[in-house]
Amino acid sequence: MNNIAHLFFDAAYNFPTHVAIIEGQNKLLYQDFEKQVKQTAGMLKEKGVRKGDRVLIFVPMSVNLYRTVLAVFYLGAVAVFLDEWVSKSRMELCCKIAKCQAFVCGSKVRVLSLFSSELRAIPIKIGVKITAASPILKKAATVELDDAALITFTTGSTGAPKAANRTHGFLYQQFKALLSEINPTPSDVDMPILPIVLLCNLAVGATSVIADFNARKPAKMKAEKVVQQIITHQVNRITASPFFLDHLCAHLSQKGRVMPGLKQVFTGGAPVFPQQVKEYFKVFTSASVHIAFGSTEAEPISVIKGKEVIDGEPHITEKGLCVGTPYVDIQLKIIAVKDQVIETKDDELKELVLKEGDVGEIVVSGKHVLTSYFNDDQALKRNKIFTTSQVWHRTGDSGRIVEGKLYLLGRCKQLIKYKDGYLSPFVYEYFIRNDLGFSCGTVLMIHHVLTLIIEDQSGEEKTISSKFLPYDSVVFLKKIPRDPRHHTKIDYSKLDTLLATLLTL
Repeated sequence: MNNIAHLFFDAAYNFPTHVAIIEGQNKLLYQDFEKQVKQTAGMLKEKGVRKGDRVLIFVPMSVNLYRTVLAVFYLGAVAVFLDEWVSKSRMELCCKIAKCQAFVCGSKVRVLSLFSSELRAIPIKIGVKITAASPILKKAATVELDDAALITFTTGSTGAPKAANRTHGFLYQQFKALLSEINPTPSDVDMPILPIVLLCNLAVGATSVIADFNARKPAKMKAEKVVQQIITHQVNRITASPFFLDHLCAHLSQKGRVMPGLKQVFTGGAPVFPQQVKEYFKVFTSASVHIAFGSTEAEPISVIKGKEVIDGEPHITEKGLCVGTPYVDIQLKIIAVKDQVIETKDDELKELVLKEGDVGEIVVSGKHVLTSYFNDDQALKRNKIFTTSQVWHRTGDSGRIVEGKLYLLGRCKQLIKYKDGYLSPFVYEYFIRNDLGFSCGTVLMIHHVLTLIIEDQSGEEKTISSKFLPYDSVVFLKKIPRDPRHHTKIDYSKLDTLLATLLTL
């Protein structure tokens, strides 16, 4: 069966009385959830959604979200997914790219659509509610492996968002890769904050607890509510962003509490440094910790154990952040940094590949590496390298390979040419936070002056040693802007705008 929805239906057949999703006080069994998915598919079809139609889904992480996504797969339509934190302007830009035929949303978003010409232009608008009278669609659509199933968008921090075109075949390979690394079992009770992981859980019969956490307002996270959910539902694993874990650990540490019931912590989406891992081990005293490195187009690229991250701490300023050994079914190379389209017919990229230890761009190829974007030829040319028989994805991340392990040095665009090599702002950011003790900071070349940018709200003049990392000048800011998705990465575009304003005053 090529339709990716069959992974869920197989799990529902094998584990009908297992709890699929816990949301609030509601526990939904697999057999009941299966019925709801088929009813939702019937309702969508009745409203006019057909195989191949692109369906914009703007629903918070909930039973409604996954019921709708699975129903769209089941119909053979294409789910177009937007993150909860998306702004109105970004949503409209994504709508222009995806050109959707239908729009599924809650009542609040439907009100918002009155003020958006892009949303108003979508012909079919559907709410999330189903009733007992909703028709049941008994048979899944027949699809090919290369038929589109899901379109998601990159953060677009370096320009317009790219529409990642995930086919049924690609999703199967991605699930296969994630499942081999995360390894959920039917007996697990997981709290997944990463949406793709909840779909993986549904493919194996595991239970997913939806955290009482508003991704649109992460700074207002009420950690104690999440803690009580973990205790009440006997959660034995968490799959979440570093931001979520950091806040949860900070809350528990402040209260002098630990959570020995957790057996596994799996995180990714942003770099995780040794000090963070140490905090995870202090709080989740019985848990193994694994950190994934990847991107929208290739996830995972590598996975590393928490202990290995800590062991690599002395080498970060020298080598970069160790993110582990590349995933077994992925090919990875380090090539020269080039801010231009790359063309070659050499499958091995021999003329581009650097020698071991050199810093360059990380490129990957494999079955779970995205090979296309929707309606975006420019992004395809810029982000892919086409050879005779392979497609390589340019991650835009810089790194080096040393003794088979991958070391991360941040985005290629942020690297600073210095003497005969590069300086990595990524490494500076680690040093500023962990060695100098500031909450955030980086380094930029401003008018040919190597300048530290430090977040500090004290207002006091501070002297910073240049013994370990060079710099020529320092600028202190009360707040350095973060990206809206991970809340830990610096938003360099906003930072550049802020500095341009400040330095011209």
